[in-house]
Amino acid sequence: MKKLSIIILAAAAMGALGCSGDVVNYKVTGQNAPEDGKTVYLIDQITSENIDSTVVAGGAFTMKGKAAKDAYLSVNIDGSDWWFLFFNDGKPVQINVADKTVTGSALNNKLTECDLKNSDAYAAYNDFIQEFLALPEEEQMAKEEEFIPQYTAKLKEYSDVFMGIIEDNMDNLIPVAFIDHVPSLFGNEKFDELMSSDAPFAKHPYALDLKRRLDESNASMEESEKRKKEIVGQHFLDLEEPDTDGKMHKLSEYVGQGKWVLVDFWAAWCGPCKAEMPNVVAAYKKYHAKGFDVVGLSFDSKKEDWVKAIKEWDMPWIHLSDLKYWDSVPHEVYSVNSIPDNLLIDPEGTVVARGLRGEALEARLAEIFK
Repeated sequence: MKKLSIIILAAAAMGALGCSGDVVNYKVTGQNAPEDGKTVYLIDQITSENIDSTVVAGGAFTMKGKAAKDAYLSVNIDGSDWWFLFFNDGKPVQINVADKTVTGSALNNKLTECDLKNSDAYAAYNDFIQEFLALPEEEQMAKEEEFIPQYTAKLKEYSDVFMGIIEDNMDNLIPVAFIDHVPSLFGNEKFDELMSSDAPFAKHPYALDLKRRLDESNASMEESEKRKKEIVGQHFLDLEEPDTDGKMHKLSEYVGQGKWVLVDFWAAWCGPCKAEMPNVVAAYKKYHAKGFDVVGLSFDSKKEDWVKAIKEWDMPWIHLSDLKYWDSVPHEVYSVNSIPDNLLIDPEGTVVARGLRGEALEARLAEIFK
């Protein structure tokens, strides 16, 4: 979604809040801030805009003003990765930076309790992952089978805590602070189920704005998937990008020239791409002499990483990239919104398949070159 659209939706949401709840005073005081001179921001969680700010002096700070009643706000001290959350219900809010607590109304006291509970549960889950990732790559591979069920169990532990917070607060606004993670943890269906309830949080502008954005994102993804499928059976679309030496090349130099070509979308930073690449390399070595070629179109942003991966992953074919990450030309031309992805193109330039990986790629090529 474009930034302008976000602002328009946010303005509409705030308008809805103003109609239902009016405007009330806010007063935020803080103590035990570790460093004087740091800027403190009061942030509207819908727009992510700073609506007030001040500077820490003597370990303390104060902000006063007016905002929509029940607006979902946060306080952040410059340089800190912690956001103090609260609802602007007209009651003064006191922040203790040292222990990460917010005290005020009963609702905001409970919100702090839930926020800290969720944070502790997530830390336990994340620490488990980081411990595994800190192991040498060989040890990770050796322990992969035992790690997967342990990871699943840890994720369930965290998810149960997270959903428990929502289910225990269906009669108030606290789920507003957690609803944005429901789609990634439980899927869009669970999010829609919660939003279709009569619970107070489902009517809050933050939740309504989130639903609008998710609906728009899902519609965009569906359109992108449709465009991805439509290319199969069509003549390939030409594009132009530089090679590793900076020389510009058109895709048509390699495709539609009498060979079967796999146009491979990848990036050095993409773990699944690295896992899949041995299959592509094996296919290239097995069928190249029979008329099969590969063109790599990278979504990298750093040339040194791109060139290093080409060498280390043993990819002996032409490679092109404008080094623009997701703003790369193939993203728009071929609706590439996730990688690895690929196109199998026949000698005349017709796209005959998309997204062939592992055994599926080998099976299709074996059929072609039997």
